[in-house]
Amino acid sequence: MEGPITNIATADATSVTVRGRDLVNELIGKHTYTEVFYFLSVGRMPTQAETRVLDACLVTLMEHGFTPAALVSRLMAESVPDQIQVSIAAGLLAVGSVHAGTMEGCAALLVEGVKEEDKAAWCRRVVVDHRHRKEAVPGFGHKLHKPDDPRTPPLLKVAKENGLDGRYVQLRLQLAAVIDGTAGRHVTLNATGALAALLLEIGFAPEIVRAIAVVSRCGGLVGHILEEQRTGSARHLVKLARETIPYEKPVPE
Repeated sequence: MEGPITNIATADATSVTVRGRDLVNELIGKHTYTEVFYFLSVGRMPTQAETRVLDACLVTLMEHGFTPAALVSRLMAESVPDQIQVSIAAGLLAVGSVHAGTMEGCAALLVEGVKEEDKAAWCRRVVVDHRHRKEAVPGFGHKLHKPDDPRTPPLLKVAKENGLDGRYVQLRLQLAAVIDGTAGRHVTLNATGALAALLLEIGFAPEIVRAIAVVSRCGGLVGHILEEQRTGSARHLVKLARETIPYEKPVPE
């Protein structure tokens, strides 16, 4: 039985090869971080349009204020100040199904939906199914942003300008119309849903779209950690927790 192989990269004393490309002579200084990230993830270099869309996606999720990921990173930076990788890794663990992870659920739905011949009927089934389970359709609704997520329109604009507002984007918009009609009100078009559609349009598999959120948020966490080193906000957060969350003696069973 043959052993496993890798197509990702190899290195020797004088060279590094990445997916068949010479890192020194073909990649460094000739391609952007976004392009090489796409290259490693998808297996080919992106077109100019795909690079612009991926850039927009990465910028969109990089920062969103004092999210759980940012708070965790700040707390860890205060606890382990000399190990920045610990703070970054800890914060990234908070990028899950609640925060940014809805991209994954929305992407899975869209991949299923584009296979359907009757898109309208499929949209209705999805909405009815989620209402029956009392669950929001992934990629719709937002606790803060109303009536719409301000990040959604520029994402869709970038996709349209680059000719990448295809079947996934159109299906998401069709699904949004059905959700609004069923709810009898407008439901926020979350940026995570737009991101899911755009990432599918440029060739990412639905199973890894959350990875783009992780890569993006990593950059934002660096900023939080550097600021934490100057301001010490984590200690203030701990102080607030002690002051505002009272202790109550447990009642004996």
